Amino acid sequence: MTVDALAELLGTSRETIRRDLSELAQRGRLRKIHGGATVAETRLPEPDVEGPFQGRISENAEAKRAIARCAIQFFQPGDTLFVDTGTTTLWFAEELATANGLTVITNSAAIAAFAARGSSSSTFLIGGEYRADGTENLGPLAVEQIGQFHAIHAVLAVGSIETAGVFDFDVREADVARAMITQARSVTVLADASKFGRGGLIKVASLDAVGRIVTEAAPPDDIATALKDAGTEVVRAA
Repeated sequence: MTVDALAELLGTSRETIRRDLSELAQRGRLRKIHGGATVAETRLPEPDVEGPFQGRISENAEAKRAIARCAIQFFQPGDTLFVDTGTTTLWFAEELATANGLTVITNSAAIAAFAARGSSSSTFLIGGEYRADGTENLGPLAVEQIGQFHAIHAVLAVGSIETAGVFDFDVREADVARAMITQARSVTVLADASKFGRGGLIKVASLDAVGRIVTEAAPPDDIATALKDAGTEVVRAA
């Protein structure tokens, strides 16, 4: 539903609708998108296990939105970006919809749809085996196609950040992330504070492969020390 349609239906201002949508999104009752809102499932994942993608979108929603808004400032017209599938990168995709002159390469159909709205931007959707839950393409074909591109940046969502590196919970998603890292000059990880020390299963990369982590809270001391030793910048979103 769009903001304009809700304002007309309820006979109130667009500003009031936007405030109400923000409050409902914070409570996990819906998911805000560019210009409106859509339904969000409220089912939560089991501890230390990633749950269904739609259910995870509303988790820590305000933190993810703040991270996305902070991260977009690091990318300028003319930049090329790999963006992998994740709930935080989907929030980031809403910011891509308002950006100008970017080239975005992604394995997520949902992220591609947002990125394609950007003025003078170009979008490439990586093919492969389609997974409906995350609207993403995975597998050997996706990895092969990523190898045909070279980008300035890789913007990634991860399952966990540890002293030993960044980790994921899904083998095929980890394969896609590794391929993007290989084909990019710099790596930016978008991760809310719940990802610190979460205990991921599959290693994606060492910390020294990550140039920047954008988060909303300071990492635990041991992880902060490891990030500093690896030369990884930690950016705090307001």
